[in-house]
Amino acid sequence: MFAKAFRVKSNTAIKGSDRRKLRADVAAAFPTLGTDQVSALVPGKEELNIVKLYAHRGDAVTVYVCGGNPILFELEKNLYPTDLMLPGLVVPPPGLPQVQKGDLCAIALVGNRAPVAVGVAAMSTAEMLTSGLKGRGFSVLHTYQDHLWRSGDKSSPPSLAPPALDAPDVNEEKGSVQADPALQGDMRRLTLEGEDKENGEVQQQMCGEKSLSEATEDAGVRGPNPDPTDSKTLQEQMDELLQRCFLHALKCQVKKADLPLLTSTFLGSHMFSCCPEGRQLDIKKSSYKKLSKFLQHMQQEQMIQVEELSRGVESIVAVDWRHPRITSFVIPEPSPTSQTIQEGSREQPYHPPDIKPLYCVPASMTLLFQESGHKKGSVLEGREVRTIIINYAKKNDLVDADNKNLVKLDPILCDCILEKNEQHTVVKLPWDSLLTRCLERLQPAYQVTFPGQEPIVKKGKICPIDITLAQRASNKKVTVVRNLEAYGLDPCSVAAVLQQRCQASTTVTPAPGAKDSLQVQVQGNQIHHLSRLLLEDYQLPRKYIQGLEKAPKPSKKK
Repeated sequence: MFAKAFRVKSNTAIKGSDRRKLRADVAAAFPTLGTDQVSALVPGKEELNIVKLYAHRGDAVTVYVCGGNPILFELEKNLYPTDLMLPGLVVPPPGLPQVQKGDLCAIALVGNRAPVAVGVAAMSTAEMLTSGLKGRGFSVLHTYQDHLWRSGDKSSPPSLAPPALDAPDVNEEKGSVQADPALQGDMRRLTLEGEDKENGEVQQQMCGEKSLSEATEDAGVRGPNPDPTDSKTLQEQMDELLQRCFLHALKCQVKKADLPLLTSTFLGSHMFSCCPEGRQLDIKKSSYKKLSKFLQHMQQEQMIQVEELSRGVESIVAVDWRHPRITSFVIPEPSPTSQTIQEGSREQPYHPPDIKPLYCVPASMTLLFQESGHKKGSVLEGREVRTIIINYAKKNDLVDADNKNLVKLDPILCDCILEKNEQHTVVKLPWDSLLTRCLERLQPAYQVTFPGQEPIVKKGKICPIDITLAQRASNKKVTVVRNLEAYGLDPCSVAAVLQQRCQASTTVTPAPGAKDSLQVQVQGNQIHHLSRLLLEDYQLPRKYIQGLEKAPKPSKKK
């Protein structure tokens, strides 16, 4: 984690109340430490600072520094000791311990029981035995000579006599395992492979209540910076990501004027946008399973207040922005390296096409347009039609001499724009009526231009994106979206976005009665999410979308 340089966000002296809380947290995290040991680790009068920093991968870490040396660091609400704390651990007697995945371990070299690294077990004892003591035994968080160590006085680990080992026949790979019941599960001590410079021989030994012996070729330690989330289940990782996005959204995006705020909108428009690049928020993979259950838990912590303002529709009606979890939340910033990789690999953002209405000359109006050099099937823009009609009227002296706003109709204009019952009754028309009638008689067409591509001209009117609600046999509503392809949108990509934002199942199927066209189906009434996606994210004009009026309307707070 600290193998590369980190960025310091803040460095402040600890308050008296925070110092007492830190002692309590240390005592809870490491119950085998006595009161004197805790006081020695977190002294009452010595200088103690809280340093908030970002590791090179973007992880937000809080480091506690005493006398210029880091003594503890906190990652995702878990406290980890640095090397300086570990030499006082009791060396356990020989024996194979019962290891649980995720247990904290101290790591030492053969010949010196002073730890040189801190990590968490990546597998249980049973898994270690099943694997034949091969594979990665644990994930390393902090090592001797990493950048966290360099932030202190750069002192070397003390020389502590190696434990007096009985010689249990654990394996034949120059390693042994020992345990100490006195540790009672709070801190595990490991002794790893070290190099004897005098004889060039490499030995490996791991000792502690929770330990693993591995041969040189199969050693699980590949470097000082494996991902610490390796020791957590997918569900635990999703729970942490969910809370991180929740706090980020409340602190940075939601304002008092936004309340009451639909919970579905809060998730789709605020929490998802706070999700780090490369991560995907999926409530179904968390322990909460549903948004309502998660928000209920947050309400129990008195961060928000949720009410059902209309039947079946919940909204966030109040937020306590002074809640300690919100005020103390540090907004993570991705590292420059991560940003560069992501920017180079991410898909190009969607840009809506430029859509221009056009008009085709039909056979019935050829005589009117032939003087301007156009024939049947010619495609014109609206402004070109206007210019042609005006020039035709002036050239043929059809502008009324007494009223310049009227145009006299000659036989060609009568045949082109008048109904049969108007042939002998209408002899003049205002300019605007004349032009409107001409445009109505022309055949519709349109031009679509996507960014970086040549314009495409098609006859007929462009079909709008059609959003409908359908009732299925199970009496459940589904939202159906058609005609996405006409606007350069991939139905499968849209379905994936909707599945994430709505936290609902989506399917892509052939659109009935349409050749080579697909439709997207989303469980439930998701028109509100579609509206924000199409109008705000994709920036499509509202006139090209039909069915938005069917979105559920929340009741106003009384």
